[in-house]
Amino acid sequence: MLHNLGSINLDHVYRVPHLVRPGETLASHDYRVGLGGKGANQSLAMARAGGRVRHWGRLGRQDAWARDLMERSGVAVDSVALVDEPSGHAIIQVDDQGENAILLFPGANHGFTTAELDARIAEIAPGDWLLTQNECNALPRVFAQAQARGVKIAFNPAPMTEAVADLPLEACRLLFVNRGEAETLTGLAAGAHAEALLEALARRLPATETVLTLGGDGAWYQHGDQRHFQPALPVVARDTTAAGDTFIGYYLAAVQADLPPRACLERAATAAALGVQRLGATESIPDASEVEQALRHGLDAP
Repeated sequence: MLHNLGSINLDHVYRVPHLVRPGETLASHDYRVGLGGKGANQSLAMARAGGRVRHWGRLGRQDAWARDLMERSGVAVDSVALVDEPSGHAIIQVDDQGENAILLFPGANHGFTTAELDARIAEIAPGDWLLTQNECNALPRVFAQAQARGVKIAFNPAPMTEAVADLPLEACRLLFVNRGEAETLTGLAAGAHAEALLEALARRLPATETVLTLGGDGAWYQHGDQRHFQPALPVVARDTTAAGDTFIGYYLAAVQADLPPRACLERAATAAALGVQRLGATESIPDASEVEQALRHGLDAP
């Protein structure tokens, strides 16, 4: 079982001709509200990939429908608490090229108590996985407690903040980073080559498996003297909002199924390529049957 200490947000999504510039008022083409948050997206992606995942989260009581949606998708939600606080939410702009800009309010996602988290970590079997992102509170304690218990930690430091530098990242078994996150962690300049980023990450975290995602430039896996590259798949993106989360969920489901890193990369990249052709966050995450079809017959298969 993988346990995901993860955010659950309500996404307020606006379709716009271009991302709003400072001082500009811009009319949107469309507006809708859906389930999102990096944590929820990654749990849903893993469940739809056929993985076994239990979500640890906090959600405003009035938004119980979001927990129900996660449960219907196959996520274990017995550790999702309904609370008398506002849910986390995001205001998301998506432009006509599929790029996005996100304003985040953490809300209930930042209300975990140390006692609550200690109790949940104590229930994890040593050797199980704990996944987390940077949208919930109390991460330093979570890392320390999980490491002491022999739990395998997977971490996606998004959104990247200065606080990430204070986390014991060497405790991570698996680290997922995009280009900007890798540059921040390594201190390399913007636009650094992938190979330079991988080498710098290996020097800083030599025992950690690293997956570096580069959007249209593909993705890399690195651990020790192993390095594998997965090219980006040729699709026209409509909405990239949950692409990284889809990738991570599918990758971890493949890890859970004991697939080798190269196969994990291929499945994750295929799922993300299917997802970016659709609008929305959780709505865009494909089912395992769609990914299997694309792996066998290509992305254009009916």
